[in-house]
Amino acid sequence: MSDATTAAAADRQIVITDSAAKRIAALKQQEEATDAFLRIAVSGGGCSGFQYGLSFDDQQNPDDRVFEHDGVRVVVDDTSLDLLNGAEVDFVEDLMGASFQIRNPNAASSCGCGNSFSL
Repeated sequence: MSDATTAAAADRQIVITDSAAKRIAALKQQEEATDAFLRIAVSGGGCSGFQYGLSFDDQQNPDDRVFEHDGVRVVVDDTSLDLLNGAEVDFVEDLMGASFQIRNPNAASSCGCGNSFSL
């Protein structure tokens, strides 16, 4: 890889908000999954073309990037990170309920529920 390619790969990131980190920590404790991390992946499907997948995992792959906030780890595979670069992962509670929300600057549009997007 060239220096420019290496620098570009190193600059890719996602942001985990305080609210998301607190909720992830609470869910890990509730599930007794202290060694697990939250995995975020993007796959084809959903009503807009791509969909987000969130799950707890304890196996890290060679192409995974780890992002940490207040001791909470979030892992994204390299291919998904291309589609999530610059995204913010938040946890929101309002009158409609509580959910993780991904604010993805790469998404041209998203469905009403926020679980899928298109480029």
